[in-house]
Amino acid sequence: MRKQVVVVGLGRLGVSLAKTLMTIGHEVLALDSDEKLVQAISPFVTQAVQVDTDNESALRELGVGNFDIGIVVMPEIEVSVLSTIVLQKLGVRYVIARASSELHGTILEKLGVNKVFYPDRDMGSGIAYVLTLGDVIDYIPVTSGYGVVKMTVPTGFVGQSLSDIGFGHHGTLSVIPLLLQRKEEILINPSGGESIKAEDVLIVSGNWDKLEDLFAHVKKAA
Repeated sequence: MRKQVVVVGLGRLGVSLAKTLMTIGHEVLALDSDEKLVQAISPFVTQAVQVDTDNESALRELGVGNFDIGIVVMPEIEVSVLSTIVLQKLGVRYVIARASSELHGTILEKLGVNKVFYPDRDMGSGIAYVLTLGDVIDYIPVTSGYGVVKMTVPTGFVGQSLSDIGFGHHGTLSVIPLLLQRKEEILINPSGGESIKAEDVLIVSGNWDKLEDLFAHVKKAA
């Protein structure tokens, strides 16, 4: 599902995220106070704007409050926190923020952001996918538009079989279960009749649009 995403902060990580989000198919507004960084990213995103990212009135004029996802990428605690607060005040539906330290992460969690990520431990080619899907532990892109996801299962799936939920080549989700981890037990290529238990972890594969459908289904079951 195509989303509107605002990326705040255009360092190396912010640029990488913005470009990957565009590749996935989202609309991306890229913001930074550095005009050179904004000019450099401009050809690769939907819109790029030079702005003080903690300026509430300026971001309101850009319509940022209507965006589905806001990702704050700056490592500096003060500007990160202020920019995060502005996104929340404007009503961005899902706010994600980068933490450069445990203290930074604790502050962001206290602010009530939807997801905090640490680049040093969470970095990887699939970070943009993980952030936008929301409930993913890890994502590995295999080819363009196709990848492998590691996910925890919601409580609404517990007691149902993989086939009942819709997994499998002919299931309604069109997402293939590759592995099921149940504490210390590993089930490779689990059968459709396998019932989900609490705290199970699944590794599944599928086209990007099908994986998005899966996580829309997950949210309903949560």
